[in-house]
Amino acid sequence: MNLKNFFEPVPEFLTTQKYSHNSFLNYIHFHGETFPDLKGVQISLIGLKEKRGMPKADSVERAAIEIREKLYHLKKGHGLYKIVDLGDLKLGSTRDESMQYIQTVGEYLMKKQILPVFFGGTHDLDYGQFISYQGLKKLVSMVTFDAKVDMEEEGEAHETHSQDIILHQPNFLFNYSQLGYQSFLVDKDLIGVLEKLYFEHIRLGNLKSNFKEIEPIIRNADLLSFDISAINSADAPGAADAQPFGLSGEEACQICWFAGMNEKLSSIGIYGYQPYFDDNRNKTASIIATMIWYFIEGFYDRKDSLSFKGSDYIKYTVSLDTKPSILIFYKSKRSDKWWMEIPQNDQDKFERTSIIPCSYQDYQLAQSGEVPERWINAQLKFM
Repeated sequence: MNLKNFFEPVPEFLTTQKYSHNSFLNYIHFHGETFPDLKGVQISLIGLKEKRGMPKADSVERAAIEIREKLYHLKKGHGLYKIVDLGDLKLGSTRDESMQYIQTVGEYLMKKQILPVFFGGTHDLDYGQFISYQGLKKLVSMVTFDAKVDMEEEGEAHETHSQDIILHQPNFLFNYSQLGYQSFLVDKDLIGVLEKLYFEHIRLGNLKSNFKEIEPIIRNADLLSFDISAINSADAPGAADAQPFGLSGEEACQICWFAGMNEKLSSIGIYGYQPYFDDNRNKTASIIATMIWYFIEGFYDRKDSLSFKGSDYIKYTVSLDTKPSILIFYKSKRSDKWWMEIPQNDQDKFERTSIIPCSYQDYQLAQSGEVPERWINAQLKFM
């Protein structure tokens, strides 16, 4: 496949500006006059311009450009960068064709062990990000950050895309986590649907009051989708449905750092930016650029092998007076992160999910004689 045919080059005016010697741009390869060589590449940046899933979204076409302008001026982080900016994905003649482009490109890159970072476009494009896993023939877990739960039965694509993901056939979705939603924006029946499917959901207030407890959820994800509307409008006004309440820009960057450190995660998408609604200094574009920067920082700070039979992990066995009678935990010597073992029957089908991320708090709970809720919910999925 000739990947170049799917992309438009990065606009020349962005790459010919004056940048400091240690700027982000000077440490990556970008699609300009020539298409970058993908040999040895670990991360690929992909701008999206598709807007047909949401009405009144004209400025979405400029989103990737505005984000790049902020990102390129940031300083290089640590690690030996092996990053390319492939440019903007070309628009299909229809929205569905654009989805197919995302699917084709995403699958191609992941099969080459290159992690795609999608940015720009409307949030419904995470459906394309999701179906890019279909050809990989494995069950996947997905985490979504959004002020709303986009599972309406009727409406525009940006209001229904999460339902499309959950109902997609063939079904290869193992777990779906909806984080940071605001209760007054969400029909309680939709939360009931998530609970019936044993999918995780954490509303904004609970997330902010116990922020570190979302790290194991993010660490269990294969893909992460982030709608900018999840950030409060004071920090990120550049969304059509920006809300006065939400995550702070700092918390959004912390989430991306968690995601980058997740050895299992193989794609991320940051959607919903509309420059028309941004302030005169493009504050939201700066937030998104910094989120991408922190994701890359996390990626180059990955420490765990996920080989639990090796010497990198300490195994803890906790005895209980109830069923189950034993819970098994693992702690990484490198990162101090925790996992727990979930007994299940179909070893082949659920090979990657029999040991799931957890927190030290889960281990403490088991020591006190209680079975962690995270263990119970995971066990229900294996039944």
